[in-house]
Amino acid sequence: MFYVICFDISDDRVRYRAVKVVKGLGYRVQKSVFEFPHMTEHQLLTLKNKLEALIDHDTDSIRYYRLCRACLTDVEWSGQGAKPQIENFVVL
Repeated sequence: MFYVICFDISDDRVRYRAVKVVKGLGYRVQKSVFEFPHMTEHQLLTLKNKLEALIDHDTDSIRYYRLCRACLTDVEWSGQGAKPQIENFVVL
């Protein structure tokens, strides 16, 4: 499944740690917005647990968006950036 995760974290150190947690797993499309083209539910749950442990729930926020393949064809953007990484693959 394709996921978009974005966060608003006020503390610079915590934000840096959050970026380190997600950066190797997805594509950074904006400073605090990441796309994950092939993430499983298990991977998402693991990632959510790591991120939730980092943030201050009174001041910070994280949003998780699940996008179906049909929804991805409607993604629009302006300015810099590449088209979302949508790849066809077959599981054998």
